[in-house]
Amino acid sequence: MRPIRAACLGTATALVTLLACAPVAAAAATDTDSAHAKGKDRVITVIGHLAQQTRFPVNPGGAPAQGDRTAFRSILFDKDDKKQVGETNGTCTTTRTEDGGAEVCVVTYNLPGGQLTVQGMVFGILTQGNPTIPPPSFDNAITGGTGKFDRARGEVHADTIAPGKRRFTIDLD
Repeated sequence: MRPIRAACLGTATALVTLLACAPVAAAAATDTDSAHAKGKDRVITVIGHLAQQTRFPVNPGGAPAQGDRTAFRSILFDKDDKKQVGETNGTCTTTRTEDGGAEVCVVTYNLPGGQLTVQGMVFGILTQGNPTIPPPSFDNAITGGTGKFDRARGEVHADTIAPGKRRFTIDLD
C-alpha cells in the first residue's frame, strides 16, 4: 500500500507545482460570493479560448469512431474577455458517431482559489466544421472541487460564441 500512496503524493506534488507556475490572475472571474453566503447560488462567468487540442483516433486517417479520444486545454478569461483568470484541462471520449456524435468529457477548471471538476456528455460534437450547423451548447455536472470550491456541486453551461471560444456559466449550488 505504501508504494501507491507515494505515487499519489508524487503526482499531487507535480500537479501543485504545475499549477503554481501557471500564470493565473489574482482577481476572480465574475463571482457573486455574497449571494452564496446568503444561501443562494453563486454564478461565475468565464470565457474560454481553446489553446491546445489533440485527437487520438481509433482508426488513424479513417472516419470518427467510438473510442476516439480528445485532450484539450483552454485559457480562461473574465466575463469581459480581458483578464486571464485560469484554465481548463480535459479529455473527451467519443461514445457515438451517428446523429452528430456524442462524447463523454471530464474537465478540470483551474480558477483562483481552487479547482472544479466537471463531467458529462456533449452531443453533436461531430457536426463541428459544417458551416450550416452551429457548434453545440451543453450542460455538464460539477462533481467536486478543491480550495474554495471544496465539495462543490452544480452545473456548467457552455455556449460557443466564436470558433475556438466558449462562454462558460458556472452555477454553484
